[in-house]
Amino acid sequence: MLVLLASIFVVHNACLIMLFVSTIANVWVVSDHVNASVGLWRNCTGGDCSGGLSYGDQDALKAVQAFMILSIIFSVISLVVFVFQLFTMEKGNRFFLSGATMLVCWLCILVGVSIYTHHYANSSVHFETSTHHGYCFILTWICFCFSLVIGILYLVLRKK
Repeated sequence: MLVLLASIFVVHNACLIMLFVSTIANVWVVSDHVNASVGLWRNCTGGDCSGGLSYGDQDALKAVQAFMILSIIFSVISLVVFVFQLFTMEKGNRFFLSGATMLVCWLCILVGVSIYTHHYANSSVHFETSTHHGYCFILTWICFCFSLVIGILYLVLRKK
């Protein structure tokens, strides 16, 4: 049981770090022909990330930014609640609160990355040339899967 709790803790921390990196880094969409990439906050060309986004005032991008930040907040809250419940909860109870909070994190990731996928991932908003998804976009979908699994495990997990 201790190994299971430790592995869930490690995966939760890894998910939190990946969420943080994918929200901050500017590699959501990468150009195939030009040394340039686009993130949620900045446009990077030739290693210089001082340029803002030309579509930065759009409501869809602001929603993606907000949901990604909310997902980080809910993931941190879920981790703190898990550690708190681990030491204060009596045996035989389930981690309902940490599981529910992690599923809210999962929902925030789902909404944020779905909006980004619909509006920006497959369009020519970023570059005139062909593009592909960057590592931040892929990390976000991996975090989507991890947070769902962790949330469900918290809900089913009993402290023995």
